[in-house]
Amino acid sequence: MIDPAVLDSRNARARAWFDALRDRIVAAFEQLEIDAPAELFPGEPAKFELKPWVREAGGGGVMGFLRGGRFIEKMGCHISLVHGTFTPEMAANMPGADKDPRFTATGISLIAHMRSPKVPAVHMNTRFLATQTGWFGGGADLTPTLDSQRSQEAPDAVTFHAALKGACDKHDPAWYPDFKARCDEYFYLPHRKEPRGIGGIFYDHHNSGDWERDFQFTQDVGEAFLDVYPRIARGRMHEPWTEADRREQLIRRGRYVEFNLLYDRGTMFGLKTGGNIESILSSMPPEVIWP
Repeated sequence: MIDPAVLDSRNARARAWFDALRDRIVAAFEQLEIDAPAELFPGEPAKFELKPWVREAGGGGVMGFLRGGRFIEKMGCHISLVHGTFTPEMAANMPGADKDPRFTATGISLIAHMRSPKVPAVHMNTRFLATQTGWFGGGADLTPTLDSQRSQEAPDAVTFHAALKGACDKHDPAWYPDFKARCDEYFYLPHRKEPRGIGGIFYDHHNSGDWERDFQFTQDVGEAFLDVYPRIARGRMHEPWTEADRREQLIRRGRYVEFNLLYDRGTMFGLKTGGNIESILSSMPPEVIWP
């Protein structure tokens, strides 16, 4: 069992890190909006809107939205620190909750849907959750919207995976192949028999017995994401696209919707614990088609 004073300190430190990471992500993506070439992305650069919210059952957070940007079509970047009691159904699947269903959870989550079909969509989240025990979870994954980029040997995929492997290898060389395999298994649409994207890493219930080490690893995942994705986006922002590319992008976004509504554990966790509906469903793309 975690001493309450220790848990309070850990929650505060994790939340402070997620807050600081959010601020740097907002700045980096707003800069992408500014730097995108005007001939491909006309109009004024968009900015994030930050909106605090309060959870009736305990805690709350800050939603961050960038909507209708010239380069970023829609992006959500949210932080939260919530507490409460798991339902018996949820407690049965959470370590330590069978003895005491009370929990605390803090984290950051983001999803970015880009206007250009040449720039892949991206998702990242990291979190710290505690019951009678505590653990970290999260990861990052990349979703190209053109079939020509949907190979793990494609340049963007190689770059993305190398960054996440570097974050893992700083702590344990065995983590990357394990977390990559978990990501490939998790972000898969059984009804389509296809992966959602080109993967990344995914970890959950991560408790090595050394909280400081696990916290540092989670920070390194955030740092790796903040370094690699803007580089990928910048590398693609000068590439023109066709109407056929845009249609392919919108069809591929449909797969994203299907996964998040049918299989995503984070979506289910948020809905079942009384989370903020606007932030939970912010992963939905702004425009999509099912042919």
